[in-house]
Amino acid sequence: MTYRQFLLTQGFIIMASSMIFPFYILLLRNVGNSYSQFGWAYGLFALTAALSYPLIGKLSDKLGDRVLLEVYCWSMAILLLFFPLVTEIWQVYVLQVIMGLLGAVQRNTEKTALSRKVDKRDAGKEIGKYHMWTSIGAALAIIATGYIVDFITIGSIFYLASLLYVISGFFLRRKH
Repeated sequence: MTYRQFLLTQGFIIMASSMIFPFYILLLRNVGNSYSQFGWAYGLFALTAALSYPLIGKLSDKLGDRVLLEVYCWSMAILLLFFPLVTEIWQVYVLQVIMGLLGAVQRNTEKTALSRKVDKRDAGKEIGKYHMWTSIGAALAIIATGYIVDFITIGSIFYLASLLYVISGFFLRRKH
């Protein structure tokens, strides 16, 4: 995977996640009925991610960053299709556990892939540029989604984000 390919796929990944994370609380509000349930949902996400990091780190070294990023993209593309369908809080919890695992895959692999792609002498500068561009993409996705949600259902943004994960998955499949 080239640096350009990595940057492009991460751009789509971060845009997709930025589309859903600020807004999916609105969708989940229709399922849960207390703040403690939201606490459990986010807590399960964070705890699953935390417990997954050591294994994911080993897998990243063994399988390679591209493989794990592909697994992440395709898995998120499928998982997001379920969010608009949830009707019970236990379904949210299951989705949050899966997202915690996948989120750990993305965050760990993003960092390892980035560290393998930049020149050590200019690592700070290169990582700064990387985060600038991905953050600009994230900000634009959040702003655009705010407008899009006014015209479509809140559940539809999950389908749009799923599509962005699919696009990212296809970019990762391309050999350079």
